[in-house]
Amino acid sequence: MDLRDTLDRIDRAESQFRLTFFGAALLEVAFIAGFLLLADFHQRLHVLLFLSTIATYTIVILGLVALGAWDRRNTLLVLKGIEAARSVRE
Repeated sequence: MDLRDTLDRIDRAESQFRLTFFGAALLEVAFIAGFLLLADFHQRLHVLLFLSTIATYTIVILGLVALGAWDRRNTLLVLKGIEAARSVRE
């Protein structure tokens, strides 16, 4: 497998990831919109469910952002190592 095939596979995987991610995000927005439409906010239980849902989503989203930043940092370190190895060979 040459470099061009590898880069093509990476591009396809990234586009599939983006499609899946935005599809899941759209589904979650639909769930929250449905909850907002059906909830009776005069009932304390509905308010509690809404607040706990938002708190859970906030924690998960912050964790995913931190994981993405960590992964990007590691990827950049690997690319920097590849560049350093390539410059040593030349």
